[in-house]
Amino acid sequence: MSRSTPPIVRIGWLAWPLAPRLVLAVLAGAAASGAAIGLTASSAWLISRASERPPILTLMIAITGVRFFGVSRGAFRYAERLLAHDAAFRVLARLRGRVYQRLERLAPAGLAEFQSGDLLSRLVDDVDGLADLWLRVLLPYFVAGVAATVTVACIWYLAPVAGAVLAGTLLFVAFGIPFFTIAIARRGERAISGVRGEMAAATVELLAGAPEIMVAGATDARLRDLDSLDLRLAEAEARTSAGAGVGALLSGLSSGAAVWFGLIAGVAALRAGSLGGVVLAVVVLTPIAVHEAASGLVSAAQHLPGLAVMAGRVTDVLARPDPVAEPHDPQPLPPRPYGLRCRGLRARYPGAPGDALALPPVDLGAGERLLVTGPSGSGKSTLAAILVGFLAPSAGAVELVGPGGSVDIGRLTGDDLRRAVCLCEQDPHVFDTSLVENVRLARPSATNAEIAAALDAAQLTAWVSSLPLGLETLVGEHGALLSGGQRQRLSLARALLADAPIVIFDEPTEHIDEATATALTADLLAATAGRTVVMITHRPELIASASWAARVDLGAGPT
Repeated sequence: MSRSTPPIVRIGWLAWPLAPRLVLAVLAGAAASGAAIGLTASSAWLISRASERPPILTLMIAITGVRFFGVSRGAFRYAERLLAHDAAFRVLARLRGRVYQRLERLAPAGLAEFQSGDLLSRLVDDVDGLADLWLRVLLPYFVAGVAATVTVACIWYLAPVAGAVLAGTLLFVAFGIPFFTIAIARRGERAISGVRGEMAAATVELLAGAPEIMVAGATDARLRDLDSLDLRLAEAEARTSAGAGVGALLSGLSSGAAVWFGLIAGVAALRAGSLGGVVLAVVVLTPIAVHEAASGLVSAAQHLPGLAVMAGRVTDVLARPDPVAEPHDPQPLPPRPYGLRCRGLRARYPGAPGDALALPPVDLGAGERLLVTGPSGSGKSTLAAILVGFLAPSAGAVELVGPGGSVDIGRLTGDDLRRAVCLCEQDPHVFDTSLVENVRLARPSATNAEIAAALDAAQLTAWVSSLPLGLETLVGEHGALLSGGQRQRLSLARALLADAPIVIFDEPTEHIDEATATALTADLLAATAGRTVVMITHRPELIASASWAARVDLGAGPT
């Protein structure tokens, strides 16, 4: 499907593999609506015919019909709900899986334009809200279309004019009223998803930065910003409610018009002798049931603008280009161990006016160490992102050099590259679970003994042994119960467990005191002896005594 296709259509086509389930749901829903209409029609005929006091046996079919329609309506409605929700949740699972896969390919460089709260809103609220596309829009229209077509045909057969009036009022309910109500509510619907995303981003930012905001005395200002967003959201929702109110009014008037015009047409047919008196009640009262079945169409159509906005926000994520494209003909990893060769390496972030990195030539043999220094903003973290395949260089090349030859990292799949190169970030993410599960993330199949060995190499054994629960100790959200040095050592343990031949340390001594930083650096280098190491830091004095095969000073900043 082309990118010019409207986002809501592209999202809707995700249900195609589940079309049989949705067709069954439509048939069950049409049967439930048909039973409700049949109940009204058979009851009208029964009451009208009973007023003539015929023999009771002549009413038995109608009595049985009333019972059947009354019981079957609930059964068919239950079947419709079961089938429709099953299909919708399956489609939702497919959509959510696609979004997760896309985010995995985009992170981290491809998500720089999104605020975390807004991205979370797209991933959760917008994706979940799109279930209404099938449950509250498409299904009601198909169900009402089937039930209304059959009913209009029957009324047309009995009284053509009444059938034509009923068809006209139903078309007005299905398409005319939504046109007016959507026009009224469009601005509000467009604003709702965007404002919700802004509120989510502002709330996450407020909660995450609460200590700093309180110290700066900016709490009241941030709360006022949230109040302003809440007011904008309320105004947008009020506009959509106004559209819903107008729709309900017009829908009720349409139902009344169908009854009155049906009565006029039926009386005319009765006087002309083409319609019996008993059937007149059916012609007059059946439109009430048909319009009741179609009354949900106004609400269904009003969901479309909001769903279109949600679909646009979700497809905006799905349509983002990969920061690093997977190769069409990937090469296998060469035999270990690996060195690194960089030639003419430059990098630029999308939309940036200049290069974020300009690296001089580097030749690093297997097991050797590269020290990369420079002030903040000089491109050190950009280099780390390129080496692990998070960002594609704008010029030049990086090669893994092994005993059997070399391969450009652009010819490797992302998974293969990250099996060869492991990154220990300056602020490693620690999950709100136990120590053992945080380390096992690097290799899910690892045993507790292997994890303990990795922790020992990272100089964490004594500390873990002092904890009452040992490896099962919970570390808190974002590792709140760990110090900065402990988080870095935990990241080192992951790298050692992953057994990557190349390890990159990106500012490992950031945010910790000098004594701890010196000890940590010595432990990092000792634990990675024999591996190829790239140490990125703006504090080279901490490791001046170490032996380096190469040093690169990125200078004052990007060119």
